[in-house]
Amino acid sequence: MITLHEAKSKQDLKRFVTFPFSLYKNNKYWVPPIINDELESFDKNKNPVFKDAEAWFFLAFDGDKLVGRVAAVINQLEVNQQNVKKMRFGWFDFVDDPAVSKALLDKVAEIGNQHNLEYMEGPVGFSNLDKVGVLVEGFDHIGTMITWYNHPYYKDHYENLGFEKEKEYMENKFPAKNADPKLFSKLNDLIKRRYGLKEVNFTKTKEVMPLADEMFDLFNETYASLSSFVPITEIQKAYFKKKYISFINPEYIKFVKDKDDKLIAFAIVMPSFSEALQKANGKLFPFGLYHLLKAKKKSKDVIFYLVGIHPEYQNKGVTAVIFNEYYKTFTEKGIDMCYRTPELEENLAIKQMWKHFDPVIYKRRRTYKKSLR
Repeated sequence: MITLHEAKSKQDLKRFVTFPFSLYKNNKYWVPPIINDELESFDKNKNPVFKDAEAWFFLAFDGDKLVGRVAAVINQLEVNQQNVKKMRFGWFDFVDDPAVSKALLDKVAEIGNQHNLEYMEGPVGFSNLDKVGVLVEGFDHIGTMITWYNHPYYKDHYENLGFEKEKEYMENKFPAKNADPKLFSKLNDLIKRRYGLKEVNFTKTKEVMPLADEMFDLFNETYASLSSFVPITEIQKAYFKKKYISFINPEYIKFVKDKDDKLIAFAIVMPSFSEALQKANGKLFPFGLYHLLKAKKKSKDVIFYLVGIHPEYQNKGVTAVIFNEYYKTFTEKGIDMCYRTPELEENLAIKQMWKHFDPVIYKRRRTYKKSLR
């Protein structure tokens, strides 16, 4: 018989975070999180997302054996301001037993009904900067620090429980050499002259920080029209600056400003930390931090984490300015492969942006939806 236990104590939350370590033990494609970092993101006193969200964390047991977990999330900005009556769920992992997945999702549905919500969707996080989607293709590729990995049987559990595909995401990759400067160097000069634009590069993190709020505002403007977008709040901006910006190589952050010194485009690239995180195995000490810092300096693979372009400048060739700068940086650092984060299948603008680099779709993931009425 499957029983559920709500994880509230530090000990229970640690079991919640570490469950995948046993589920994916010896799996060469799974990338573990840093345990303390994950625990902090679930701490309602530290993560500002809880100013506008509620979350419940559940563990599933078969007798005394831990066999699954799920987080049930209600984003109040989404529900009350956008009138999207959605019950979110994520961090959903389970052994290959239909009774386990059903028990966990039934609990999510119960909470959704108690709050008069209309449907449930997952796996998703608290907001748009969290991980998203269950992997349905590409199981033989290593994961990243910003995506979930899962066993192939997950998809069958969703569909056997009556869930339907809601959104499809694609992950693409291309060799850095495909970013041929003849595709964008001339356009770069033309676009800068036509619109009075200038590129902004960085060598130190302290140079980025004063512009970070403006970058997050532009992020909100860029993606406001996409489905299920929830804006980043002021308090979240401060949290993300402290948690993430300082860990990104400043030379991998590119800004474009207009003649009035207003930010109109940005891009953030991260070195691949996947193998370093596998070596760290969830802990920064004694050696995990060493592996991460080494990857930060020497990784030959990069991940395009965020790209934002003001709606007024979309489809006007501004990406040529960004790519021109990255070409110089990647050449200097000897970058081999470029990977992109999950992108909505419906996002045609992003497809247009990358088409000249001959990207290959190497993973697909999706969210699933089920009515609560």
